[in-house]
Parts: sequence; structure tokens; C-alpha cells
Amino acid sequence: MTDAPKGQQWKTLDTDLHRISRVEQAASYVGRPMVGLGIALAFIVMAALAAAVFLGHAPSNFVVIAAAAFGAYMAVNIGANDVANNMGPAVGAKALSMGWAIVIAAVCESAGALLAGGDVVSTIAKGIIDPASVADTRIFIWAMMAALISSALWVNLATWVGAPVSTTHSVVGGVMGAGIAAAGMAAVNWTSMGMIAASWIISPALGGLIAALFLALIKAKILYQDDKIAAARRWVPILIGVMAGVFATYLALKGLGKVIDIDMGRALLVGLGSGALAYAASRPYVVRTSEGMENRNKSVKLLFALPLIFSAALLSFAHGANDVANAVGPLAAIVHATEFGGVEAKVSIPMWVMVIGAFGISFGLFLFGPKLIRMVGSQITKLNPMRAYCVALSAAITVIVASWLGLPVSSTHIAVGGVFGVGFYREWHMERRLRRPGAIVGRVNKIAVEERRRRKLVRRSHFMTILAAWVITVPAAATMSAVIYWVLTSLVS
Repeated sequence: MTDAPKGQQWKTLDTDLHRISRVEQAASYVGRPMVGLGIALAFIVMAALAAAVFLGHAPSNFVVIAAAAFGAYMAVNIGANDVANNMGPAVGAKALSMGWAIVIAAVCESAGALLAGGDVVSTIAKGIIDPASVADTRIFIWAMMAALISSALWVNLATWVGAPVSTTHSVVGGVMGAGIAAAGMAAVNWTSMGMIAASWIISPALGGLIAALFLALIKAKILYQDDKIAAARRWVPILIGVMAGVFATYLALKGLGKVIDIDMGRALLVGLGSGALAYAASRPYVVRTSEGMENRNKSVKLLFALPLIFSAALLSFAHGANDVANAVGPLAAIVHATEFGGVEAKVSIPMWVMVIGAFGISFGLFLFGPKLIRMVGSQITKLNPMRAYCVALSAAITVIVASWLGLPVSSTHIAVGGVFGVGFYREWHMERRLRRPGAIVGRVNKIAVEERRRRKLVRRSHFMTILAAWVITVPAAATMSAVIYWVLTSLVS
């Protein structure tokens, strides 16, 4: 048998090398998720080892070491799921790349947790369980352990499905389930649970309504004006001032409250002053940036890009200050109960516990965050910098209003509700304009009425998935927590 020609041999070699290259690419693609899991597992092990070094190797500290590992696991899941609500709109609007969004969110979340995170947190998740009903320290520790494990597992499952859920509600459900398993139905404060159930409706509805109202304001005062650039120069600094004032009010209540006693009235004065300064500083920037711009909507949208980035960063800082403490509350409760041998309604969070929470969020965001960021930012409805700014502004205002009214709301529900509010408003507004006699709305007029009804600006599949995840978060976490509590107590008894 004769050998193949030399040219054919090289061709065969190139084909084989191409196949090998494709196999290597496939192996790299398949193995990529395993790298993330490996890094996350390494962080969890390091958190447990750090707790062991910090606390020592006494037998009574083994429970705390295990709790530190599960606390790190919970923090990683918060980074993978909850942070997407702050950065998703900015990424979907193309104001930020995915890489920069992750870097900014990681820095701001960690800074919020370590600098403005509450020194004191309600370990029984906002008064859900009466401490007297679980006065036995041993029972209390296992109940908090079950709550920590179940809430982390539920957030992990929701991230895998692609549903942004409230980590605070997951913790509340976990504590409630463990409390019922440990002390019965009478241990639960059903009034507090009723308020939390009401927040399932109030949070997204209020966030969506405020976002839609701001979008309507921008359309009426800027986009539908003859001179859009002049209108933008007048209104964009006002909107920036409103955003700065709202965040300053929130941070005054959250951050300054650790240093001095500050009430809502003083916080509002701080916000008013900050808003006025932001307005004065942003007006020259808007005027300078808008010079030479064409008189069209696309130019106006560009003016919201930089304010949107700052608002996303501030939302991440506020989230780190507020939600991280709630997430590591069960871990703080276990540390306190082990160290002092008692059960209290409020305890101080040790700094090393906050560090686990802050760094865990950063790891979770880097490793697993892009999936939910893309979903919130681009797969629910189409966002641009103007619409995304309405979502961020709505989230900030809703949190302030809820704090003033004393309502336990979820930042997750508010932000995602704002995205839905913007999308549903666009649907309503488009249909309203099309019904006007002689209306001309671009290419939409060329689409048949039946086809327009089928083509929605908000994806209904995502809407139903997220809504279902919100509704079942507390009962699912509670059920898992009760089962885990029974398993843990049976193993140690």
C-alpha cells in the first residue's frame, strides 16, 4: 500500500489538530463551572479554619466553626443572587460592562457591610420567634444552624433556577421553620409574619409604581419636548439631586446612626442638603456633556449613563450595609449563645463574622453573579440608561418610604419590581399611543394587532417564575429548616 501524498498528509494532520483543539475547548467549557465551585469551596474551608484559629479548638467551639462554614456558604449565595438586582439594570442598559459591574459591586458591597453594617442585629430575624420560647441554649443553637443552612440552600436553588429572591425573607423563613420545629406554632410572632407577607405585595408594587411614574415624568418633560436637549439640561440635574438626597437620607439613618442618635427629620435635612449640592455640581456637567448633541432621544439617554453608574454603586453600598447583617444574623446568634451561654433578642455582630459576609459576597458575585445580572438586566425587559435610572431611583425612594412607615420590605423585590414596572408601563404607553387617531409609532404600526398582543415588552415566563419564587420563599425555607433541625437534633441526641 502506497503512502498518501505529502500535501494530503499535512491536510490530515491539520484536521486532527483541529479536532484536538475543539476537544480541548469543550473540556475547558465543561470544566469552567467546576473551577467556580472549587474556589467557593476553598473559601468556605478557609472561613472555617479562620474561625478555628480565632476561637481555638475547644469542643464547644466546633459548632461555631461549622456555623462559620455555613455562614460563608450563605454569603457566597447572596453574592450570586441578591447583588444582581443592583447591577443588573446598569449592565442591561450598557452603562457598565459585566466586569466593571462586578468590581464596583464587590467593592461597594464589602464597604457597606464593613463600614455601615449594623453593630446590632435582631438574631431572631426581626422578632419572628420569641426568645423565651427557645431559652435552652442548645436548642437555640441548633435552630439557628438549621435556619442558616436552609436559607443558604434555598438561595442556591433559586440562583440555579434563575430567580432573584430575597435573602432576608429566606432567613426569616428559615428561622420561622426552625422555631416551629423547636418550640411549636406558638413560638412564632404571627403579626410580624403577616407584615412580611404583606411586603411581598407592597415591595414590588411600590417599586414598580415609582419607577413607572419617573419614566412617565421623563417622557413628558424631556422626550416629548420640542427641544429635548434644553429640557434635559433642566431636568437631569434635578433627578440627580433627588437621587443624591434619597441616598444621603438612607445612609444618614444607617451609617450615622452608629455614631449619633439621628431621627428621620434630621436625616431628611441631611438628604435635602446633599441633594442641593448634587444638583449644583451636576448642572455644569450636564450642560457641558450635552453641548453639540443632536436633538433626539438617543442623545438624552446618554446623559443618564454616568448618574446610573453612581446610583448602582450606592445601591450596592446600601445593600451591603443592610442585608449582609441580616444574612449573618443566625451566625452571630450562634457565636453569642456559645460564648455567653444565653439567648438574647439582639446581639453584636463580631467583626470577623462581618468579614466572612463581606468577602463571601464578593466571591459569590465574581464566580456566579453574571447569570442573574444578565437575567435582571436584559431578559425581563429591554433597558436603556434612562429606564435603568428610573429603576435605581425607585429602589432608593421605596426603601426610604418603607423605613419611615416601618414596613419590612425586600430590596430584591423592590429592584425587580421596578424593572417590571418600567416594562409594563412601556407596554401600556405603547398601546395607548397606538389607539390615538392617526398615531404613527415607528415600525409598530406595520405589525398586526394580533401579533402586537403576542409580542410583549415584558417576558411573561420570567415574570411567572420570579413571582412563584417570591411566594414560596418563606414556606419553602421554613419547611427545609424544620427538616434540617429534626435531622441535626436526632444526630446529636
